[in-house]
Amino acid sequence: MKIHSYFTSGGKDLIKVYLDNLPKSEKAEGYFILEMLETQGAVYFDNLNTRQIEGKIWEIKFRRHNRIFYVLLDEESLYLLHACKKQKGKAEKYELDKARNRAKEILL
Repeated sequence: MKIHSYFTSGGKDLIKVYLDNLPKSEKAEGYFILEMLETQGAVYFDNLNTRQIEGKIWEIKFRRHNRIFYVLLDEESLYLLHACKKQKGKAEKYELDKARNRAKEILL
């Protein structure tokens, strides 16, 4: 599976920045998930804690509070939209808004 990440207009990979700033074990788990999706494809979703947020936007949950929002473009392409740490009972509205806006950019 080809994994695409969201880049700012300045070329910064925001998902990589998020993962790189996590504690070592959390960072390792995040990168492991992405590597397994890349090598095993959509089959690996069966091993993950995922849920549909709305429409085509889904999230991968790992290490209790970490979230990676994504859209599956087709069976071979996954687009990472946003990554964040869940602070309260559910994802913050502004975090979801970021994922929604980035999904709109991609899906146009």
